[in-house]
Amino acid sequence: MTTQTLTTPQTIPAAASVAAPPTRSLADGFIAMPSAIRSEWIKVRTLRSNVAIAAMTAGVSGFATWAVAQFVTDPTTTMELFTFPTVFVAVFAATAGILMFASESEHGTLTPTMTGQPSRAVVAGSKAVVAATVGLLLTVISLGAAWIGSEVGGNPMGDTTGVWGDAGRAVLFGTMSATLGLGLGMITRQSAAAISGLLAWWLVVENLIQLFVSETYTRFMPFTAGNNMIGASDGPERLDTVSTVALSTVENGLVFGAYAVVAVLIGTVLLYARDDA
Repeated sequence: MTTQTLTTPQTIPAAASVAAPPTRSLADGFIAMPSAIRSEWIKVRTLRSNVAIAAMTAGVSGFATWAVAQFVTDPTTTMELFTFPTVFVAVFAATAGILMFASESEHGTLTPTMTGQPSRAVVAGSKAVVAATVGLLLTVISLGAAWIGSEVGGNPMGDTTGVWGDAGRAVLFGTMSATLGLGLGMITRQSAAAISGLLAWWLVVENLIQLFVSETYTRFMPFTAGNNMIGASDGPERLDTVSTVALSTVENGLVFGAYAVVAVLIGTVLLYARDDA
């Protein structure tokens, strides 16, 4: 008669002994930000598309003010003209902001970016800082080129009392336009879709809405507020415009800036939600 030998089961280690995954604190994000900004700036500085955008900014701004000085019969001054091309430059700045993210997504370089800097908040924040800087620089280039173009065209200098205020509003518009473009690029991840949608809304849709909707509501549209912030007319003249509902310069800036901030925040949320980044 055979006997069976009973074996004692092995003890399984407790799950509590497994080390918890490391977590990142808010301080870690701030520490990583300078390096992330430096990395984003290197990318922006080395892209040929951004060099082309800067060249176009200078060329369009200088030519526009020179052409006005040469061919417009009404007397103008350099002080009246040097912020004139800002509306065009804002388009260039928004395009540069879109390409900062959308081009990375389209060409497959977003994954190495996220590998080098796993914190998506840091990536979004560094891109926002660099996009704002690009918008600022493009606007400064525009103001300088427009000034030269007006002077070469033979315009007198004019009253320089409000020069810094005009320049400051122009710089803010360009800076916020680039930031808004970045947000749109983060949301769509398609440069062609984002750029065409931006231009269609800016140049067509808002003008059509202004034909049929009261200024009480249209004053809160993004580019209506942005253009009003720098004193640029936008859209067809309305016979029923009520001046009492117009926003102040500061209010227009806050409205346009809010659109830029919200676009970047939505893009950041989507950056966390998507698994392909």
